[in-house]
Amino acid sequence: MKRTFDFVLSFLLLACLGVPMLLIALLVKLTSPGPVLYWSDRVGRCNVIFRMPKFRSMRVDTPAVATHLLTNPDQFLTPIGKFLRKSSLDELPQLLSILTGNMSFVGPRPALFNQDDLIELRTRKGVHLITPGLTGWAQVNGRDELLIPVKVEFDSYYVQNSSFLFDLRIIFLTLVKVLKTDGVQH
Repeated sequence: MKRTFDFVLSFLLLACLGVPMLLIALLVKLTSPGPVLYWSDRVGRCNVIFRMPKFRSMRVDTPAVATHLLTNPDQFLTPIGKFLRKSSLDELPQLLSILTGNMSFVGPRPALFNQDDLIELRTRKGVHLITPGLTGWAQVNGRDELLIPVKVEFDSYYVQNSSFLFDLRIIFLTLVKVLKTDGVQH
């Protein structure tokens, strides 16, 4: 049921948001050199690497590390990058990853390929056995503000308590958080 929900909803959202996504793509292209999409190597289900798209919000010369590891992440933002990140509009291309099955709407956020500490803790807790999500229990409980061990505890709780109703609750809480821009650091 979860995969069917993901497929149908991502297809409908891509159809409805196609024009706004084209406008965002145009803005990205007009405001900074480089590609419209940034393809990030991420860790998926069973620790398999997949390529996750985002609208590019950072300059092309930005190091490939988690944003919180950059000394001054704001120096790498494109002219519209801060807005894209704060509004979470940079995440819209991930609907393609949901459509193809690499991601789900709800699950632990996919780790960067080089976040060894996060990957190891998730593997120990069995979190790696489920499909990563656009949003998750950790995101609605702190997002960028959580330390990795705390994030993994939220991810583990989600794995142990996952259900369709819990997913709907997380989606609702995500919409509230996005509208309030809670927990966005960069």
